[in-house]
Amino acid sequence: MNRLVTGFLAIMLFMMLVIAAIAEAQPMDKNQALSAKQQGIIPISAFTAKGDLDKLKVSLNEGLDAGLSVSEIKEILVQMYAYTGFPRSLNAIGAFMGVLEERQKKGIKDVPGKEPSPLPANKSSIELGTEIQTHLVGKPVTGTIYTFAPAIDQFLKGHLFGDIFGRDNLDFQSREIATIAALASMDGVNPQLQAHFNVGLNTGLTEVQLKSLIDVLRAKVGKNESARAARLLDEVLKSRKASSNN
Repeated sequence: MNRLVTGFLAIMLFMMLVIAAIAEAQPMDKNQALSAKQQGIIPISAFTAKGDLDKLKVSLNEGLDAGLSVSEIKEILVQMYAYTGFPRSLNAIGAFMGVLEERQKKGIKDVPGKEPSPLPANKSSIELGTEIQTHLVGKPVTGTIYTFAPAIDQFLKGHLFGDIFGRDNLDFQSREIATIAALASMDGVNPQLQAHFNVGLNTGLTEVQLKSLIDVLRAKVGKNESARAARLLDEVLKSRKASSNN
């Protein structure tokens, strides 16, 4: 009897190990939640937008520990100036310098990461930015606001999408995660937040991943920020579903 029990347990253990090995070998489903690195972007961007340097420093340490490179975080903080303004972006970069210095003193060696490649020599920033903006939005961007103030159209296409989004040391999904987290942490920018939820979906971020982003906002940043983001994401998803059914 004991031999039968022992044999049965041995077989069960073997089957469990086989199942675990198969599960580990399976490629990650794109509908799974955000990776640890992607999650690390969220509070960094949110606290940069809020100007909360104490919480930002904690988030910067956590982001580095999650595997974000120095170059990736610098790029996030540089991009933030386009959405949160130069003062908060500069303050965040200063805080990051302090964090890196403290970690270096502790003997922590963070991954430098890659620098961006040169922008295409055969295209102007506006040409490159127009291509990127059209790709991300899904169609050419026009409107009365750009007719009324053509300069803002040039700055968006040439500088934001050309000079900034054209830098290849941070992928489009990461840039959208950063932008969504920042906008969700600011008052009075709901139309822009909705627009970037749409852009995030266009980059291949899934509904599950965007809801994971909101979960991180709730846990790391605040209930108001996550509630606003959840409400607007729901509106975007309903609108996209209605459009696809027509």
